[in-house]
Amino acid sequence: MPIEQIKTVLRLQATVVEGFGRGGKQLGCPTANLSSKDLGDLLEKLPTGIYCGWATVDGKGPYKAVASIGWNPFFKNEEKTVEPHLLHKFDEDFYGAQLKFLITGYIRPEMNFSSLESLIKAIQDDITQSEEWLDTPEGKSWSQDALFK
Repeated sequence: MPIEQIKTVLRLQATVVEGFGRGGKQLGCPTANLSSKDLGDLLEKLPTGIYCGWATVDGKGPYKAVASIGWNPFFKNEEKTVEPHLLHKFDEDFYGAQLKFLITGYIRPEMNFSSLESLIKAIQDDITQSEEWLDTPEGKSWSQDALFK
């Protein structure tokens, strides 16, 4: 499925908080979970799914990012979350940092998986698609958005 440019890009800004600890450990895909308190009422309005875009961490970047917004049905979350994975190698965790996230592309709906392996494969495919789309002129142009100024 090709990535769809979303009609109205979403601009989020929140503090990075500790998540469930499974992104890096179980999935090989560490995430920068956004504070639901900072997102406030916007969190409930955000459509669930897998998205891509650009993010900065305390003003550094922008970095390509892919994110899950929703309930993560495989893990049966009881709380809706926004969990960006930044496509950059960081030397250490950055809990407490301010993350600005510009969501520009829709990858697929949130879904359940029959096994951890099939979830990991889907995440790897999402990352590959995101990198390819964000490298196109259209995708790359969003890295200069006013959110990051």
